[in-house]
Amino acid sequence: MTRTFMIRHGKPQSTWGEDADPDPGLDEAGRAQAEAAADRLMALPPQARPARVFASPLRRCRETAEPYARRIGAVVEIDPRFGEIPTPAALTEAERGPWLRDAFTRTWGEIQGDLDYDAWRRAVGEALVERAGAAVFSHFVAINAAVSLASGAQAVMSFRPDHASMTEFVVEDGVLVLAERGREAATQVL
Repeated sequence: MTRTFMIRHGKPQSTWGEDADPDPGLDEAGRAQAEAAADRLMALPPQARPARVFASPLRRCRETAEPYARRIGAVVEIDPRFGEIPTPAALTEAERGPWLRDAFTRTWGEIQGDLDYDAWRRAVGEALVERAGAAVFSHFVAINAAVSLASGAQAVMSFRPDHASMTEFVVEDGVLVLAERGREAATQVL
């Protein structure tokens, strides 16, 4: 049994539709949340602390991962499978938010788009199994994908992980199992 931690990125400088920057970094609160996430990971017993650090390619995740990686002397490794949910290519920036809000009301197999979103969800889970024992810094929807897969749920949104919350999984015989959901908040995702 190997523990794996999936941490949502800290509060970004902007969200979809608020800024021309498609890849915003963390704001001041987000930087403090990244340090707090590193504190929580460092508070684990030394043998339970993740020795590898993975992040989505997006800046807000990389910046959230950096304090912990720095403390353990590791490099933040990028794995695109921990990235944001891919939106349909034909959507404009203004259409992305409504599309995502609609997706939250559906099951993984019902999401409208040019991708098999249930397959995307499974890829997130496979990546977590491959990266067992790591700290993974990712996104709201990717964390929901992992939680739904590990718990057998079909709903796209099964909980609302707060910025920098830490969700714990275990990998048992190659199977992803939800151990503990991270802190929830009524954060605005969009």
